[in-house]
Amino acid sequence: MLALVVFLLCLTSCVSCVSSGAAAGPRLNNNQLYKFSYTTEVLIDKARGSKEGSAGYRISSDVDVNLVWRDPSSKDDQLIKLSMSNLRIEPVSQRSEKKNVLHGSTAESLLGKTKLAALTKPFLVHLKNGKVRAKAFYSYWTEPTTIKNLKRGLTSLLQVQLNTGKVVENDVSGRCTVEYKAVKGQVTRTKILETCKTAEAGFTTHSKVLGVTSKASSVTVFTLEDGFIRSAVAEETHSLAINARRSTAAKVVSRQTLTLVGTEAGPLETAGKDVAGVVKSIDTKLAAVGIVAEKVKSQCKGCPSLFEHWQAEKKQLEPASLSKATAPRSFLALIQSIRKASKDEILKVLKSASKTSLPQMVDAVTSSQTPASLDAMLEFLNFTDAKGLVLQERFLYACGFASHPNERMLEALLDIAKGKIGSTDIKESVVIIMGALVHKLCQKEGCNLPTVVKVKKMILDGPQSTQVESEVQMYLLALKNSLLPEAIPIFTKYAESEVGAYSTISLTALQRYDVKLMTSEVKQTVNRVYHQNRRIYEKNVRAAAADVILSSNPSYMEVKNLLLSIGNLPHEMNKYMLSKIQDILRFQLPASKVLRQAMKDMISHNYDRFAKVGSSSAYSGFMAQSADVSSTYSLDILYSGSGILRRSNMNIYGASNGATLHGLQVAIEAQGLESLIAATPDEGEEDLESFAGMSAVLFDVQLRPVTFFKGYSDLMSKMFSMTGEPMNVVKGLILLSDHSEVIQLQSGLKANAEFQGGLAIDISGGMEISLWYRESKTSVNNRGALVVTGNVTVDMDFLRVGVEVSFETEASLDFITTVQFSEYPFLVCMQMDKTTFPVREYLTKYESVPSGKSVVSRKGKKMLIPGSEFPLHQENSNMCKKVFGSSW
Repeated sequence: MLALVVFLLCLTSCVSCVSSGAAAGPRLNNNQLYKFSYTTEVLIDKARGSKEGSAGYRISSDVDVNLVWRDPSSKDDQLIKLSMSNLRIEPVSQRSEKKNVLHGSTAESLLGKTKLAALTKPFLVHLKNGKVRAKAFYSYWTEPTTIKNLKRGLTSLLQVQLNTGKVVENDVSGRCTVEYKAVKGQVTRTKILETCKTAEAGFTTHSKVLGVTSKASSVTVFTLEDGFIRSAVAEETHSLAINARRSTAAKVVSRQTLTLVGTEAGPLETAGKDVAGVVKSIDTKLAAVGIVAEKVKSQCKGCPSLFEHWQAEKKQLEPASLSKATAPRSFLALIQSIRKASKDEILKVLKSASKTSLPQMVDAVTSSQTPASLDAMLEFLNFTDAKGLVLQERFLYACGFASHPNERMLEALLDIAKGKIGSTDIKESVVIIMGALVHKLCQKEGCNLPTVVKVKKMILDGPQSTQVESEVQMYLLALKNSLLPEAIPIFTKYAESEVGAYSTISLTALQRYDVKLMTSEVKQTVNRVYHQNRRIYEKNVRAAAADVILSSNPSYMEVKNLLLSIGNLPHEMNKYMLSKIQDILRFQLPASKVLRQAMKDMISHNYDRFAKVGSSSAYSGFMAQSADVSSTYSLDILYSGSGILRRSNMNIYGASNGATLHGLQVAIEAQGLESLIAATPDEGEEDLESFAGMSAVLFDVQLRPVTFFKGYSDLMSKMFSMTGEPMNVVKGLILLSDHSEVIQLQSGLKANAEFQGGLAIDISGGMEISLWYRESKTSVNNRGALVVTGNVTVDMDFLRVGVEVSFETEASLDFITTVQFSEYPFLVCMQMDKTTFPVREYLTKYESVPSGKSVVSRKGKKMLIPGSEFPLHQENSNMCKKVFGSSW
């Protein structure tokens, strides 16, 4: 045993001797000057652009490298000096004089004497085993940041290890994981860019459907001769694309080449005990400024102030312009200006805005999501004043749609909720929107933040803390937005409530949760509600329960019991459930498989059960399908036995990148209207108060419901004053997608990527009832204009290049239901129409120099998408022909 230990120790010492003798990285010889040629270039273009058509430039120089000091005890511990000379800045490809922004320019005219002198001033790098440590880059603190970053970029091509392996390195890009592959005479370094840790963090939209996908690669190939670098060629690529439309994409390509031209006699090593002493002996002003890139503070010379920008854009933000693409485009541009503005500058614009444009300005300021913009809004708005409801609600909705909310925004809403609020509607909206912010913060691992914990407790305890019906609904809606797993027991409890509104909210909330969270207890409760095991429920509550059962991975027995219930339900409920099942089968929704199994049983599936008549229906279909995104719609209509609308539910979903977004839900509910036509209410609905209202979910955020009328007296007053004009549910500008990223290139250059999507939207709905003609009509009108832009810019003070990719569209979607209840079965015609709408795409490339000279190229294309009526079931078409006659 002792002999074995001695043998292993000897073996280890031998391996160590071999390792210490072999070079870990390139070694420089004393008294030798290495002369290199160096080029770095950056190109920016659309995703599939060519080098010839890209915006960009090339920086070239000569580079001298020599050994300054080596640790006598380690040949791989070296201090080296680098100096750049003969600097040239030129286009990346041949261009005509007109298209060449650099024509007639020199490095000195672009950089200026001071910066050129700084760039050509020598600097020191401490290499140990072929690597640069975090602080082992020596230059001058007084040098401009852009100059130091370019020097750091050059240094990255001298950092290499000669053996295969994966390590963590520091370079200009940050602290990154790097993989080396060494073969004879060549080493390939692959930097895993997603691992790089830098001080500059960006942000992105929480929704994958509306978000941006980034892909990046960085590969450097070193050619070696006698263990020293003969050449180093690096290529780094970053591409960014909008998930919902991948053609709206841009890329940045950075290339570096370092080639050994020759060697000649150089200076001798400097005497010294350590690196710090040697550096100080060379120049006391040299400092360890660090190898990781410093943040560059961009200064926009000649850019308009926020107030000047607002003056130029305000006409596009008047209500009359909100249906045009110019409105969201101006909205996005303003957000960029607001993000750079102070609180006082923002308040100046808010106070100067006209009454008609002010709500849109509130949208823009709130969507900017900076500390200054939030402070400005909180100072500007007076929540104790009930007259300011419109502006207050626009602020709250913009908070709810925030792309990257922080704890401070939630804290501000919590302070508002605790204070005096002049409007009950605003109080409800504050709490409901707090639920949405909790969900977004929890998605980004912020569930344990102090303010989030406080709000969670507030809304979880809320339903039990009050006996006021509207307040219980408010807390339940906030919990519905929060999607907290802790809220599931609360929803399970209130699903069996005697108050129909509590049950409906709770059941629709349960439907939003991951199926994995639907425990057996939850499923038993929902089944009890549908089958009325303990009490009688309203039809719309039972319909909501059926939706939860069918969307929560139902068992064979659950589905069989649903099928057996058909025939024992109220007439219209029978028809609704049949239509729902047929829709699941036709559209091949997840429950279709178990449904087909259950329908093999003839007791469950027979003519008597599946031949029930009525006007209620459920239908799903595709609005659009592409390689990037698919959009589906569903229309569910449930009527009372007397022919009056009970529930109308329209949903639009978007799916992309394996994620789903609930883009829109507009639900109209009505109850207690049978007395108008002397009809008998359905079972369980005899004592319901007259009511009609509308609820909306927009981009996964539940908004405060809107009431058309409540109570018989309110109903009669509205009946006689009804104009047929729809009531607004939500109107404004929404920041749909928001992605900001700083791309630190290995060359030392820095790219800024900003991708944003803005939507101008107007959703309204209405309900008309004519007792004379015994006809009712409900309408949901959606108008919108969408603009998505992607900007990638490299701004180095002396030269600015960039590209903007964008697309825009303007569209409208109307859903109208006409019911004639003069006879039974009554006639129902549903129409869902989209108008012809344009889609425009643009590509803009720009290059500019400090003198003011610039080159801009812009290309665009336009296509028209023809309007159409979305297909519904054949039964609906037959009824529409009867309702509208020959005009259909």
